[in-house]
Amino acid sequence: MEHVRHKEITSLRSPRELVLACPQLKSGVNLSRIVRLAGCAGIKKIFACGQTKIDHKIARDAMDHVEVIRRRSLVNLLKELKSAEYVLVALEQTTDSQCIFDYAFPEKTALVIGHESKGLSNEELALVDQAIEMPVYGLPYSYNVVTATTMAVYEYCKQFANS
Repeated sequence: MEHVRHKEITSLRSPRELVLACPQLKSGVNLSRIVRLAGCAGIKKIFACGQTKIDHKIARDAMDHVEVIRRRSLVNLLKELKSAEYVLVALEQTTDSQCIFDYAFPEKTALVIGHESKGLSNEELALVDQAIEMPVYGLPYSYNVVTATTMAVYEYCKQFANS
């Protein structure tokens, strides 16, 4: 039996209402992997602060399907997304973070991703509606930014699989 290497793209009934909001990331590799993730998940927009370069070899075909919108400030971006009626969900370990296993995403969500080493500032966290986190069962204390983003996007897509 011959195995099929790639299946056809799964169609969505309507575009996903999930957007990703990224701070200025240190690593172009991380941002490029997030763009590729967005492409695979059917996410059409990423808001990226700063000028971190995207490596087209890593992001691959997602560059043709994901709009990367640049902003200077994550704080201003969060205010903009809130005024556009997105629910701002921070991917961050905080005192009040909810475990992702128990979280029901609103369909119109802006997933706010923290900086690789600094996370989100208190000013940024004050603007979000909810913080979610994945349990960590060993060391180090947190997942890589791309790994955590992938888990959160997967959970969103699982909850809205037939959108």
